[in-house]
Amino acid sequence: MLLLRKAFRIFAANLLLLSAPSPLDSEQAARPGPREAGRVQFNNVAAESGITFRNENGASADKHMVETFGSGVGVIDFDNDGQPDLFFANGANLAHGKPSPGNALYRNLGNGKFEDVTAKAGVAGNGMFATGVIVGDYDNDGYLDIYVTGYGGNQLSRNNGDGTFREVTAKAGVGGSAWSSSAAWLDYDRDGYLDLFVGRYVDSDLRKPPTCGYQKPGYRMYCDPQVFDGTPALLYHNNGDGTFTDVSRKAGVANPVGKTLGVAIGDVDGDGWPDIFVTNDGVRNFLYRNKGDGTFDDITYGAGVGFDMNGKALAGMGTEIVDLDGDGLPDIFFTAFSDQYNPMFRNLGKLLFEDATVKAGLPSSVKTLGFGAKVFDFDNDGYPDIYVTNGHVTDNVALYDPRLSYRQTDLLYRNLGGGHFREVSAESGPAFRIQHVGRGLAVADFDNDGDLDVVVSDSGGSPLLLRNDGGNRNHWIALRARGHESNHFGIGAKVRVTSGGRTQLREVNPYGSYLSTSDTRLYFGLGEATLARIEIEWPSGKKQAIDGVRAGQILQLDEADAKR
Repeated sequence: MLLLRKAFRIFAANLLLLSAPSPLDSEQAARPGPREAGRVQFNNVAAESGITFRNENGASADKHMVETFGSGVGVIDFDNDGQPDLFFANGANLAHGKPSPGNALYRNLGNGKFEDVTAKAGVAGNGMFATGVIVGDYDNDGYLDIYVTGYGGNQLSRNNGDGTFREVTAKAGVGGSAWSSSAAWLDYDRDGYLDLFVGRYVDSDLRKPPTCGYQKPGYRMYCDPQVFDGTPALLYHNNGDGTFTDVSRKAGVANPVGKTLGVAIGDVDGDGWPDIFVTNDGVRNFLYRNKGDGTFDDITYGAGVGFDMNGKALAGMGTEIVDLDGDGLPDIFFTAFSDQYNPMFRNLGKLLFEDATVKAGLPSSVKTLGFGAKVFDFDNDGYPDIYVTNGHVTDNVALYDPRLSYRQTDLLYRNLGGGHFREVSAESGPAFRIQHVGRGLAVADFDNDGDLDVVVSDSGGSPLLLRNDGGNRNHWIALRARGHESNHFGIGAKVRVTSGGRTQLREVNPYGSYLSTSDTRLYFGLGEATLARIEIEWPSGKKQAIDGVRAGQILQLDEADAKR
C-alpha cells in the first residue's frame, strides 16, 4: 500500500511538471482568443428555489459497492411550457432492506421557484435503488418520457401529456437486469425512432459483500471494482410500436468485461451515423463505431482512446463527445479517479485520437475524483468550457491518504481557444467553495435568461442548483429542434453556427456526463456578434440553412422546412 501511494505521488508530480506550458503553448495561448465579458459567478439557489430533495445513498457498515454510486438528475420539460423541469433519481438503504424514499419531479414555475409534483405525476418509482435518468421521446408523441436505471432493473415511464406518467417497462420490454448505470437514447439506425443503450456496472451480490481495507475498527472500505466481474451493456432497438427488442449481441456491443460508468453519443467520424463511447471502471474504455448496418465495430485500440498516456486503464466516470478545439471534429473528454487525471482525447480525423490533456492545460485534477462532466459555454464567448463535479467514493479515504477527502469542491475550466484551457474555479463564485459528494451533473437555462445554469446531484445529500450570473453579458442563441422524418426532438442532429468569423459544431444530444440528462435545447455563445448563420443536418439526412439570425432568442428549427 505504501509503495502504491508513493507511486501515485510520483505520477501526480510528473503530471504537474508536464502541465507547465511549453514556449509553443505559451505563444499559442497569447494569440487573440475569446473575449471575457466580465466575471461570471455561479450561486447555489437550490434552497430558495424550493428544492428540498435529499439523496439516499444507503451508506452502511457493510460497505456495499452500490452505496458509492449516487444517483443522477434529469432535465425534462415534461409539460412543454418552455420551462425546464427537474427529475432526481433516488437510492435506497439496501443493507437494511429499506426501499427508496422515492424519486422526485420538480416543476419549474418560471419565477425562480420549483414545485414538487412527484405524487401528482406518479413518478416516485418502484422502490429500487435508482441510479441514472435518461430523458427522451421514445414514441414520438411530442412529450418527453423518463427511463430510470438502477440496481436490479430499470423502469420506463411514458408521459401521458397531461402532467402524469404511466409505468410501461414490462410492455416495452426494457426492464433489463443486474446493475445498470449511465444510458442514452440514440437513433442508431436512423429510422426516426429513438433506440436505447444501457451501460451496466459490476456483478455485485448484496448477500456476499467482500471485506476490503485494513482489518481494524473504522478502516473497512469499499472494494476496488477489480474484485468483481463486469457486465455487458444492453442495446434496445425501438420497434416503433411502443416495444423494444434486445439486439445487444447482434449489434456487437455486449462486451462482458464492461464496467460502465459513463456513456456518450456522437458522430466521431462524420459519416452521419451516431457512435458510442463508454467509460469503464478500471478496464479499458470502449469506442463503438456505427457501421450503418445495425452493427458496431469496437475500434478502441486503433483509435487510441482505451487507456491513459501511460497505457493504463483509468477509472473512467462521466464523459462527453464534443468539439473542444474548434476544428470541426468531435473530441472526447471524461473524468477519472483521484491520483489519475481527467483526459481530453483530441480527434485527429481518420478515427485517430491523441491524449492532449497536458497540452490543453487540464491535468490539475489528480487530487479530486471526478464524476459528472458537462461541456458548455458558460460565458457565451463562443468557446465551449468544461465543468466537473467531484466527490470521493470512500467516506474514510483520509485514513488511508490524508491528501484526499470524501467531500470535494468542483472544477471549472475556461476555454482559451486553440485547444487550451485555464482553471477558473476560484474566481467563479461561491458555488466552487462548496464541499460535497458530487455525482450527476446536467445543464439547462432554468430561468431562460440566455446563459446555462448547472444542477448537481449529491450522494447522500442535497443537490446544488447553480444559477449562472453574468454569462449573458455576451450574445447567445438557442435552438429547439422539431423532427418529422427524424425523431421528434431531433436527437442526433448536427448544428453549425457561424458568427464573428468562426463556426461552431454541436449535436442535439443531452446525454453524457454521469447518470444524467441535460436540456434538449442547444445553446451557442456568440461573443460580440449579433447575427449568425445556422445550418442543421437532420438524422434523416435532410439539411437546411438560415442566414442573418438575430442573437438573444430561442429559435425553433422544423425539419418540415428542410430539403434533401
